[in-house]
Formats: sequence, C-alpha cells, structure tokens
Amino acid sequence: MRAATGTWRWRHNPLCRATDLLEAWVALVAALLLLAAAPAVGWVTGTLTDEALRQSIRVQRQQRHPVTATVVRPAPAPKPSPYDSESAGGGKRRAVVAKWTAVDGSRHTGTITTVGRAMPAGDTFTLWTDRAGRIVNRPMDAATVRVHAVLAGIGASLTTAGLVEGTRRLLVWRLIRNRYARLDRAWAAAGPDWGRTGAGN
Repeated sequence: MRAATGTWRWRHNPLCRATDLLEAWVALVAALLLLAAAPAVGWVTGTLTDEALRQSIRVQRQQRHPVTATVVRPAPAPKPSPYDSESAGGGKRRAVVAKWTAVDGSRHTGTITTVGRAMPAGDTFTLWTDRAGRIVNRPMDAATVRVHAVLAGIGASLTTAGLVEGTRRLLVWRLIRNRYARLDRAWAAAGPDWGRTGAGN
C-alpha cells in the first residue's frame, strides 16, 4: 500500500513509467478488495451457512424424537478402539440392554453404548429415535450452528483475502518481468557502443 501511495504521488514525474502506475492501481484495487470484498464474502457465507443449518435443525427436530429408555440389564462392554476419542478423553464406555417405546407406539429392545456412570436395571435415560424407533443422533443445537457459521464465514473471508493477495503478487511479478525484459532489450540495443572511446561522437 505504501508503494502505491508513493507511486501515485509522483505520477506526473517524467521518470514514472506506465508499469509503475499500473502496479499502483493493482495495489489500490487489492487493498480495496481486502477491506471490502473479503469481509462481505465472509458475512454472506456465514449467513447462508447459518440459514442452511437452521433449516437442517428444523428438519431434524421433525424427524427425531426424545424417548425414555429403561435399562434391562448390563451388556458386555464394547471393545475399545485405539482411535476412540471418548476413550482417549477418559470417558468410560458402558453397554446396556435397554427397552423403549417409539413415537409410533412400537416397542424396541437393543444394546446401547453409553458414556458415564454404570446404570443398574431399572434406570432410565433419554434416547433419540426416529418415528419407527431406530436410534439416531441428537439434533444439532443452536450453539453448534453458530460455531459452524462463524467458522465458515472466517474461512471464506480468509480464502478470499488469500486469492486477492495471490492475484496481486502474480500481477506484480508479471509487471516486474516485463519491466526487466524491456530493460534488457534497451541495454542490448545500446550495448555495442558501451566502453568504446568516443562512442556516440
């Protein structure tokens, strides 16, 4: 940006080349895009992500229902996986045989893996199922939606800024190459007379 300001100030100087002005314009446009376009893209992306995820939550809440499950008996503990994040975090995984009634009135029994304290027979806990009683994940909550929307917005903004800066560097690199190529051609044209006594007389 400093280079663009400096070039703009001496734009009427006879030593100022067209490529200098073009480089200044490229820097100015890139700065404006970084200040305006990158935040705008991030905001739009975050807003669209938030709306899409909220719509997903509404669908999940229509399709998933909390039911009360009752522990029938303990079940053999599941074999721990070396890549299990809950085991790595210290969470104790326990399996129980439980029964529950689905929203449609059908009764179900199955083995469920839980994390936490041991639950003796007769204990109850909340389980999320679809209308037919199949176990599903808990619906996404509003806090998770906000986190995902913010991360998507930040990611889009940073990506846009990176593209703008990458494009600016590429254009400046091309300008500098063209500038040196013209200088080489000018030097080659004047080269035969360099170093000769009385050259140019």
